[in-house]
Amino acid sequence: MLDTLADSVTQETPSTSEVHEAYETIAGGTGSKLIIICDHASNRIPDTEPDLGLPQAQMERHIAYDIGVEKIVRHMAARLDAPAILSRFSRLLIDPNRGLDDPTLVMRISDGAVIPGNANVTEQEIQRRISQYYLPYHNALAGMISTCIEDGCPPVLLSIHSFTPQWKDVVRPWHAGILWDKDPRFAVPMIEALRQEPGLVIGDNEPYRGYLAGDCMYRHATLGGLSHALLEIRHDLIDDDAGVKEWGDRLSRITGQLIVRDGLHEIVHYGSHSD
Repeated sequence: MLDTLADSVTQETPSTSEVHEAYETIAGGTGSKLIIICDHASNRIPDTEPDLGLPQAQMERHIAYDIGVEKIVRHMAARLDAPAILSRFSRLLIDPNRGLDDPTLVMRISDGAVIPGNANVTEQEIQRRISQYYLPYHNALAGMISTCIEDGCPPVLLSIHSFTPQWKDVVRPWHAGILWDKDPRFAVPMIEALRQEPGLVIGDNEPYRGYLAGDCMYRHATLGGLSHALLEIRHDLIDDDAGVKEWGDRLSRITGQLIVRDGLHEIVHYGSHSD
């Protein structure tokens, strides 16, 4: 049944900034060449939802959201006058960056923490969360993309995430990483531009690989033939206002320079390593 729900993502078009239970959109200027995506912006569990059974200290960890990314996306959207979409629910409720058939769509255990409210989650409950949060989020993003295409400019999609400085006993050396699949048009120039910044170590498909069937970029960019990249920033670099400004200014400058390049705003289907 979860597979059939994948086909129910529609293209509802929010024309202005909008706050919904599942998402917030920032309208941006007319004729924008870019949409900024923030899948894990919030650690919010709506008051209408059952308690997941975690203490607040756990909800402040990366297991509940991507630390620092909401402010980065707002900063970039304002600087670039670009439309953006931000989730308004914790990924512990349901993860919008997973396919509907992914076993980690609703996490039972995350980085050593057991999520009591998800331990015995039923298929019926998963479907309710899909209908209430997952699908509205993806419908809104599909609508934003559709509007850009109808206006004659297929957009570049830039998804912003953050990662932990250390995973288990392994220290991660990267300041940021670009994740991508087979479409090099935006991702490779972004890697090259970031590597020209003094003192930065930039990963190429690090600390994760950039292809996962059914994830947000696969659904909206790879299948749609849109140029794109997923940017991961080490979250200790953006967990205060100074870091947000530094990285927000840097990314706005680089992105603004890149999105005017020829060939980025054509629909081209490169396929995926996941296929």
